[in-house]
Amino acid sequence: MKNDLLTIGPVTIHGYGLMIGIGVIAAYLTAEYRAKKLKLDPDQVFSLVIWCLIFGGLGSKLLFCLTTLDQILADPFFLLHSLANGWVVYGGLIGGVLGGFLFCRHKKINFLSYFDLALPSVALAQGFGRIGCFLAGCCYGLPTDSPIGITFTDSAYAPNGVSLIPTQLISSGLDFLHFFVLLFIAKRKKAEGQVGGFYLIFYSIGRFILEYFRGDMARGSVGELSTSQFIAVFTLLAGIGIVLGSRYMASRGVRAFLTGPDGAAFCPEAADDAGKESAAGGIASDTDASESACSGSSAEKEEENQ
Repeated sequence: MKNDLLTIGPVTIHGYGLMIGIGVIAAYLTAEYRAKKLKLDPDQVFSLVIWCLIFGGLGSKLLFCLTTLDQILADPFFLLHSLANGWVVYGGLIGGVLGGFLFCRHKKINFLSYFDLALPSVALAQGFGRIGCFLAGCCYGLPTDSPIGITFTDSAYAPNGVSLIPTQLISSGLDFLHFFVLLFIAKRKKAEGQVGGFYLIFYSIGRFILEYFRGDMARGSVGELSTSQFIAVFTLLAGIGIVLGSRYMASRGVRAFLTGPDGAAFCPEAADDAGKESAAGGIASDTDASESACSGSSAEKEEENQ
C-alpha cells in the first residue's frame, strides 16, 4: 500500500504507473503471441494497441469530465489538477473499442477477429491495473470489521486509519480469472465476436456487484445506481446481443462472423482445401490444410502489394 516505490534523484517510480505499464506490456505480448496462433497478422498488434491506448485515454478522461461536470463548472482549474489521476475505466473501455474499430476499418481487416483477440488482453491489463489502484489507495471499498479489511496509513485517496474492503484486490483477482475464462472460451467460440461479447457480459456483472462495496461514491450516480452500474446495464445487454447475434450471423454464413478450427481466423481457402482433401480421402488434417491455404493466401497478398 505504498505508491512511491522508488526515488532516484528527481525521478520517482509510482506503483500505480508501474502496474499500468506492466499491464500494457503483458497485454501486448499476449495479444501478439495469440495472433500467431489464431492466424492473424501479429504485425498489426502494436499499432492496434497504440490506437486503443490513445482512444481509451481520451474516452476515460471524457467520462471522468462528465461525471465531475459540476465540480469542473464550479472550478475549471479542477480539470487541470485532475489531469494525472482523473480516469474512468468504462470510458477507457468504450474509447478503446472505438479506437480498435477505426484502426481495423483503416487497415481493412476484420474488426471482430481483432476484437476477440484484444479483449482477453484487456482483462489481463486490468488485473495489473487494479493492483496499481491498491498501491495508490484509489477505488477503495466501504469500511468493514471483516478480517479481510485493509487499512491505509498514508494514502492521498482512501481514508487513512480505517479498515476497508479491499475492492481493488478483489477486482484484480476477478480480472485475472476473467482472462483465463476468456482464453477458454476463445478456443471454443462458434463465431467471431463472441469472446468480446462474453467479456462485456462477465465484466458488467462483476462491476455491477462490486460497486455496492465501493466506498468512493463521489464518482457520480444516476438515480439509485452509480454511474458505472448504470453503464453496466447497457454493456451487459450489448454483450448478450453480440454473443447471440454473432452466432446467428455465423449460422447464416456471413463471412465476417465465421471462425476457423479452435477459434482461429476463418480462411475460405482452407475450407475449400479441407473439403477437397476429405473428398479425395487424403490424410491431411483440417488444421494442416488451414495453415497451408492461409500461408499461401498471405504470400499471394504480399506479391500483389509488391
